Amino acid sequence: MAAAATIANLHSSFTTLSLSSNSFLGTRFSPLCPPQVKLVEQPCPIVMKLKRWERKKCKPNSLPILQKMHVKLGDTVKVISGRDKGKIGEVTKIFKHNSSIVVKEINLKTKHMKSREEGEPGQILKVEAPVHSSNVMLYSKQKEVASRVGHKILEDGKRVRYLIKTGEIIDSAEEWKRVVKEKEKTEELVAAT
Repeated sequence: MAAAATIANLHSSFTTLSLSSNSFLGTRFSPLCPPQVKLVEQPCPIVMKLKRWERKKCKPNSLPILQKMHVKLGDTVKVISGRDKGKIGEVTKIFKHNSSIVVKEINLKTKHMKSREEGEPGQILKVEAPVHSSNVMLYSKQKEVASRVGHKILEDGKRVRYLIKTGEIIDSAEEWKRVVKEKEKTEELVAAT
């Protein structure tokens, strides 16, 4: 009996409650029709965490925004700034996420290695550290001059890089084959040791 009385009181209180049509509570809510909210899409740059001190802007799909570099694997370059200014070497490794490259015999750092087994002595190694790609220029071995890089399209439709000062074409099929063979040889030597 008491339950019926409380239900009757609730029913009467709902009927006496009047909501105006212009108030928020008076608007109809239907789960079938979406709410009348306009979404404004703004490009939101996401920042990807590479290292504790280094932040990299990313695309909306969380992939990092990579800068195109004027240097490729196997190119001969001349260092134009820093401690090794004026030295010439070949690009052996490329890191696209921070636009840095490793050049053979340039920017050498000392690395102290502990002994791994008993009786084996520790050693001090010279390791090539990365250099930012903006600190190097492409170098022509034939004319012995450093130059900026340009792009042009050949008659057969290939897009190639060339040195602006000399006009020498950098990208050639023979050069790429040589670089790939050298890379395979180094990988085999590393696997053998």
